[in-house]
Amino acid sequence: MAGITLTRQIAAPVDAVYREFTDVANVWEKIEAIQKIEMLTDGPIRAGTRFRETRIMFKREATEEFEVTAVEPNKRFAMTSESCGCRYSMEHRFTPEGSGTRVDFAMNAKPLTFFAKLMMPLGWLMQGTMKKCIAKDFDQLKARVEGSA
Repeated sequence: MAGITLTRQIAAPVDAVYREFTDVANVWEKIEAIQKIEMLTDGPIRAGTRFRETRIMFKREATEEFEVTAVEPNKRFAMTSESCGCRYSMEHRFTPEGSGTRVDFAMNAKPLTFFAKLMMPLGWLMQGTMKKCIAKDFDQLKARVEGSA
C-alpha cells in the first residue's frame, strides 16, 4: 500500500493537542470506532510502550497490537504494528501555528511475507477507505480538543 498522509489544523495549543493524541489508554473514550484498549506495558507512554487496540473496521471487530517507537513531547509521536504480513509505521508530527497546532500524519506499509508482497500493488484499492477511517478518528480528536481548549 502506498503511504497515507493527512493534515489537520486544530484550534488549540500544541501541548493540549499532543496530550489528546497520545492519551493511548483512554483513546477508546474519544474515538467512536475504538471499542477497547489493553495496555501491555505499565507506566507513561514512551518508546517501547505496547498496547492492543480493538476497533470496528469494515463492520467487523479487529484487534491489532502496536508499539510506540518514538516520543518527543509536543513534537512527534510514532508507532508500528504488524498485520496481514505487513509492518505499518505511523507518525504524528505536531507543529505550533499561531494559537493553534498543525498535525501531520503519515502511515506506510512494508510487506514482510511473500503473499503481502504479491498483494501490495492492490493496496491502493484500500487506501481511500483507510484514509477516510483515519480522518474520522482525527476529526473526533480535533472536536474533543477544540471543545476543551
